[in-house]
Amino acid sequence: MLQFVRRIRRPDFRSNLKFNSPPIAALRRSISSNSNSRLDNLSRLLQQRHVPPRWLLQIHALMFTMGAHQDNLIAARLIAHYSAESAIDVFNSLQNPDVFSFNSLIHTMADENRPRAALLLFKELKSRPISPNHLTLSFLLKACSIDAIDASSVKQIHSDVVKLGFACEAFVLNGLLVAYAKGVRDLVSARHVFDKMPHRNLVCSWTCLISSYAKLGFPDDALNLFATMLTENLRPASDTMINILSACSRLDLQGIQKWVNLLEQNAADELDSTNSISFDYTNIVLVYLFGKWRKIDKSREAFDKISENGRKSVLSWNAMIGAYEQNGCAVEALATFRSMISSNDCRPNHVTMVSILSACAEIGDLSLGSWIHEYIRNGGQKSTLASNVNLATALIDMYSKCGDLDSARAVFREMSRKDVVSINAMIMGLAVNGNGDEALSLFSEIQELGLRPNSGTLLAVLCACSHSGLIREGREIFNDMIVAPRLEHYACYIDLLSRSGFIEEALDVAASMPFEPNRFVWGSLLAGCIRHGRLELSQMISAALIEVDPENSGGYVMLSNSLAADRRWRGVVSLRGAMREKGVEKQPGCSWIDVDRTVHEFVAGSAGMQCIRRTLDSLSKEMRLWSS
Repeated sequence: MLQFVRRIRRPDFRSNLKFNSPPIAALRRSISSNSNSRLDNLSRLLQQRHVPPRWLLQIHALMFTMGAHQDNLIAARLIAHYSAESAIDVFNSLQNPDVFSFNSLIHTMADENRPRAALLLFKELKSRPISPNHLTLSFLLKACSIDAIDASSVKQIHSDVVKLGFACEAFVLNGLLVAYAKGVRDLVSARHVFDKMPHRNLVCSWTCLISSYAKLGFPDDALNLFATMLTENLRPASDTMINILSACSRLDLQGIQKWVNLLEQNAADELDSTNSISFDYTNIVLVYLFGKWRKIDKSREAFDKISENGRKSVLSWNAMIGAYEQNGCAVEALATFRSMISSNDCRPNHVTMVSILSACAEIGDLSLGSWIHEYIRNGGQKSTLASNVNLATALIDMYSKCGDLDSARAVFREMSRKDVVSINAMIMGLAVNGNGDEALSLFSEIQELGLRPNSGTLLAVLCACSHSGLIREGREIFNDMIVAPRLEHYACYIDLLSRSGFIEEALDVAASMPFEPNRFVWGSLLAGCIRHGRLELSQMISAALIEVDPENSGGYVMLSNSLAADRRWRGVVSLRGAMREKGVEKQPGCSWIDVDRTVHEFVAGSAGMQCIRRTLDSLSKEMRLWSS
């Protein structure tokens, strides 16, 4: 600060400093006016939410010119615009800082995540004949709401809150709640503060506690608090609902059943009352829970009960689309998305887009996936796409599964920040499209990006080797894995060996792995045996596959086809008889077609297919009549 004072007193500095910004030029012209007017103008200028950095130095110089550098109110407002180091310099230049100056600097330390500095300032304030006010404590507690603070400091501030008479101040208590819940993760103390609040009408307090319960693994406490919130006629914020759905994701099956029953009872009670807001929020949670329980029809029932006003929230649509997508109902998810767009009442967000892109990838709907990509770009969200890793990764996955690798590569290149998940998606996309060498090249670049391969990375690169027949590279990667191989890694490596004809080696790996072989392991071995004509061995492996997955027709069908190709008809008849005895039905073939942006699903043997068959037979007869 002394250097700054010396600089502004130098003639060359004052002659070179151009007060050419309109507000500052006007302020400089007002120097000749009365003192109070000048200070008022300077104070109002600093009250602006954002003062351009190029103005701050000029304003600071004018403070000295006008003799206002010891005015606490003006200094406090200047501190609020400076970064921490410059703010400290301004504060230290004050001969008698008051509570406003202390508050401003504590607030700056809170904004820059420097809780220790904020605590030292508060300690200094208490050593002076200055009384902290509610803003002092609110800013201090904000600084203590990050992880780098100890519980004893928060308890000491709690004691000060009581001693100073702010135990009934809503915003101070909310800050204390946040400091306990998020700063030191002391949920017992946080709940104690919450329960003692004289007025619990701040939704942010409920949201903070619900969020902490959800993140720390207490979903029942989060849902109980949510239910209480609704009974007190408070409207949950979007963040509240997001955290409630996060809590629901942590429930086991027994917990889901319990909360479905409780919430259905609440919804029935609310239906008889006039509390439609509570009814809608309850049904949004039910949509999510039924989807997680795989009762998709019940999810739809709950969604259909949501009022028209309730459907203006993107959360209700996201819950329904997500439930469809997670239960393999891609066509229904896309139909719901189209209803959402056509309603014009709700704008999709990135969560909606991720779910829809996943559904597009599932059925190969490149047309809709590309439309969503353009929708994001044309909606002015191109920068969001470049920085939102989840959304960009979903696009890469969709384009890859739809066979459009060029577009997948383009999205990957445009990402401003790549993480391991996005790289894994790109490697897997290259893998399933047979570009094994390019996948290995990208795998080798991971360390150059400063990232560490994880379990998913190694699975993706093994898959690339399997699809491209890169047996030597696959062996090296599997044998040099930096993480302990999981069952899926063994299954992928066994698939690579089986595809390449190394059946005995694949069997040895299956026998030596520290896991019981699952249907993917036996399925890979069976496919390899059939491909390479090892029919006798394939019958043994087929039996093992049927044992671990008796309800899946895949093993039966693969073996039946291989026996039929070898004209071993008795074996085919015997196998089909075994399927009938066990009640195993062949899974019907399914395909999709996009007509006028609407996806139509066709399932072999369905009524729709029979209608198409009759139409084709009729057309064939007409064609024969015309040709004769």
